[in-house]
Amino acid sequence: MELLKGLDCLIVQDIFMTKTAELADVVLPASNSAFESEGTVTNSERRVQRVRKALDPPGNARDDIWIITRLAERLGRDWGELTPPRRVAGAQIAQPHARRDVVRAPRRAGRDPVAVPRRDPPGHAVPHARLWADDPAEQGPKAPFSIVVDDPPVDTLTDEFPLRLTTGRRLDSYNTGVQTGGYTSPLRRRETIDVSPEDAERMALAEGEVVAISSRRGTVEAPVHVDHALRPGLVFMTFHFPDQVDTNVLTIEATDPKSGTAEFKASAVRIDKLPAPVAGGSA
Repeated sequence: MELLKGLDCLIVQDIFMTKTAELADVVLPASNSAFESEGTVTNSERRVQRVRKALDPPGNARDDIWIITRLAERLGRDWGELTPPRRVAGAQIAQPHARRDVVRAPRRAGRDPVAVPRRDPPGHAVPHARLWADDPAEQGPKAPFSIVVDDPPVDTLTDEFPLRLTTGRRLDSYNTGVQTGGYTSPLRRRETIDVSPEDAERMALAEGEVVAISSRRGTVEAPVHVDHALRPGLVFMTFHFPDQVDTNVLTIEATDPKSGTAEFKASAVRIDKLPAPVAGGSA
């Protein structure tokens, strides 16, 4: 937040007035892409799927494509009216340069067509299937792979820091929880340090007990949650609730030499019980 406050100009496009938006010089109200936008989405299987609008955006909220084209227009670039496709084949899409590269795969089992890059054979359900073809001479080069050497995490486990902390997300509070935090959910709970039943028993930790979690970089406090899905020696926290627990105080900034990804998923920590509160008061 301190870095954002130092910017000469901050423009935020979002569907809620988040803490970041409150700092902005300009806020562009966007539509909710899950319900209020038309277009396509590419999932982790490389499938490009049609998305259809269920609701109109409220108030002055606008679709992402509309906002981007209006910005381009004010910067002297006329991209025309970039509307989402009524059909995938030959349609107008958000990226003008991609029009010539996308063709339509056949409708399958009553579903909407799936768009694939033009370089792939017609009928393929996912992009870039040619990279895994049996005959690379006909379909092009195989997908590239990098040879890596197994290198343990930088933050080594020791007697002082015997537990491996991995950080991640919970479904209900994915990323910042901006799109879900405005609604109540029985799945939502505050930040915890999740431990295996074996570790909880070994350290005499009770469900809900507040403990200190320390790494080589700092200490935070959080209540215990016993998670039967964890193996002994592995503990878990999210980074969803920095106002409750600043989990990233514990993580390490070492990066992977191939990808440059920070090693947030492998920190060495320990858990310490906190002193019991003193009961009673002055006589």
